[in-house]
Amino acid sequence: MPHYRLPGVITYRKAMAKGRRHRFIAPNDPLPEDTAVLQYTGGTTGVAKGAELTHFNLVSNMLQIRSLLMQELSDASSFITPLPLYHIFSFMANCLSTLEQGHESILITNPRDVGSIIDTMKKNKFHAISAVNTLYVALMNHAEFSALDFSHLRLSLAGGMALQTAVAEKWERLTGCKVYEGFGLTETSPVVMVNQPLQGGQFKAGSVGFPLPGTSIKVIDAQGNALPRGERGELCVKGPQVMKGYLNNPEATHEVIDESGWLHTGDIAIIDDDGYVFIVDRLKDMILVSGFNVYPNEVEDVMASHPGILECAAVGVPDEKRGETVKLFIVKRDPALTEEQVIEFARSCLTAYKVPKHIEFRKELPKSNVASAGLAPPAGLAPPAALPAPPLSISC
Repeated sequence: MPHYRLPGVITYRKAMAKGRRHRFIAPNDPLPEDTAVLQYTGGTTGVAKGAELTHFNLVSNMLQIRSLLMQELSDASSFITPLPLYHIFSFMANCLSTLEQGHESILITNPRDVGSIIDTMKKNKFHAISAVNTLYVALMNHAEFSALDFSHLRLSLAGGMALQTAVAEKWERLTGCKVYEGFGLTETSPVVMVNQPLQGGQFKAGSVGFPLPGTSIKVIDAQGNALPRGERGELCVKGPQVMKGYLNNPEATHEVIDESGWLHTGDIAIIDDDGYVFIVDRLKDMILVSGFNVYPNEVEDVMASHPGILECAAVGVPDEKRGETVKLFIVKRDPALTEEQVIEFARSCLTAYKVPKHIEFRKELPKSNVASAGLAPPAGLAPPAALPAPPLSISC
């Protein structure tokens, strides 16, 4: 560490030295409904709020996850942990659930250094990994990725932001391991649902699957009425993993948890005839083009399948004729890719009003420090869907 001076700061070593001079007096045994953790939201859609997660919330989510995912692993498995443990996805998946099962978490201290992740994977026999869409892309585009030994890999988790279909398919092709995509929120400890394979072991592409055991969901319209399957609306969740509320913020709590205990997620979803859930987008991120709803995730998922595109992000920008129109930010895989080629591809795959009218090429899409894991948008770029702040995208 270089020499530094920050007035008023107490170093970790000094704090530990002071603590050794005091005797710890344990409080009364905590009750299930007592707050165990203050987990702060990512703040991508407003001021960060402290979600009060109780002992009951966290233990419930650990048991729910165990019942669905952990059967994929044998005893003493090793998890690659590139996501920071202060992020709710990693805290639950790579800290609480993993250690509760007796597995090992191999912590990656700098997830932005993809080379160091690859080196760690070379040196360790790994059985599982949790990551977000952007990190899966970065790993697969590293020159040494294909030389890794994936023979022990049994479980790949994705969350925190939307997992693009092309990314999931490529990961399975290269590693032989399917990606379990999930959906959750800071306010739900965080996991609400996980995509489970259909008969024959195939996943329903693009879905976040079914709710965890003990979890109820519904999709509602703007008036709060429950919608039938196949119709788009706001996803609501009820279950043992739903938070007590926001710390010292009853107004914000009442905005998201109604009198019947339903948490209103702010995510647009569809439940298909088989009961599989598809997250369309964030309610606040929807683009309104000439009265038609355009969901950025749909545009991004289609455009990411173009072989010349490495990463992309769609946002709405003002338009005098249409109200809003779609703008696409792109990181090239093919340096020769042109705006005309992008638009021509979009026209072949998307309905006319969903085709981006503005294209901007960038050297990179900025990543937040939550896992290098989510898109921290450049100016004019809408924030990612939350796990997550996942991303399990398991973009919080």
